[in-house]
Amino acid sequence: MDVDNTLLLPNCEHKTDIKTPFLIGVAGGTASGKSTVCKKIMEQLGQADMDQAQRQVVTIGQDSFYRELTTAEKAKAQKGLFNFDHPDAFNENLMYDTLQEVLKGRIVKVPCYDYRSNSLDHENKLTIYPADVVLFEGILVFYFPKIRDLFHMKLFVDTDSDTRLARRVPRDINERGRDLDAVLTQYMTFVKPAFEEFCSPTKKFADVIIPRGADNTVAIDLIVQHIRDFLNNRSRYGSTTNINHDNTNGIGFRGSTTAAIGGVGRLTSNCLVRIIPPPLPPPPTPAPQPIECTNQKYMKINKAVAYIRPH
Repeated sequence: MDVDNTLLLPNCEHKTDIKTPFLIGVAGGTASGKSTVCKKIMEQLGQADMDQAQRQVVTIGQDSFYRELTTAEKAKAQKGLFNFDHPDAFNENLMYDTLQEVLKGRIVKVPCYDYRSNSLDHENKLTIYPADVVLFEGILVFYFPKIRDLFHMKLFVDTDSDTRLARRVPRDINERGRDLDAVLTQYMTFVKPAFEEFCSPTKKFADVIIPRGADNTVAIDLIVQHIRDFLNNRSRYGSTTNINHDNTNGIGFRGSTTAAIGGVGRLTSNCLVRIIPPPLPPPPTPAPQPIECTNQKYMKINKAVAYIRPH
């Protein structure tokens, strides 16, 4: 990781205050649609076609933090016998240090990952400029506790395994130069077991679960509106507005849930969202139990889509 010690804002003007970004983790299984969800968020916020240095919202992929393989491991990887879905495949310390630099408002450079050679491309690095919102996506972004604790908001893209496999097969064949037998063998030997052991259990840490991934346009609209509100508040009140680890209610907005999603909150121009809270504890004397009883808060938008976990 390269770090530019000069603190710069996206417009490259020197300022005395540090831009502390709102850091959002986006986890989910292989081919669940994590990158597509991030892309759609960027597009709806008008950031996708902007110059990198001018963006208010940027995306970083966990794949840039695969560790360097030994010679023996590279030989295994060429045969599809190395487990890239295991936590040990990642450089946890470098990932943590990089996100710490991002949170300090510093410019960082991360290498791109070459899926054909199973190696990091240090000749072509992506420069991450200070931004208001940073999306960090990958299969195990919630697995490492010290990294998980850095996020102000955590999203889990939840797509069924058949759909994910159907997406992974053509992607790995067409984009990564694999053959069908190798893709299926790797999936059954490493990818599926690793998802069940390491990735799926981290769903419990998510603040928002997005069923059906990028196809869930209502959930994405909801998240985009939250980010847009955050950007508007920061533009109005300053660079540290509404970033608070201790009282974000899993949404990243300071104060009570009325800040962005209170009992009824406006999330799109034509849509009202009502949050149904968990039932109150039963009174000491016998009383009728509520019909709807759950330990999650369900967001109902046009019969819809995102689950918000209470903290």
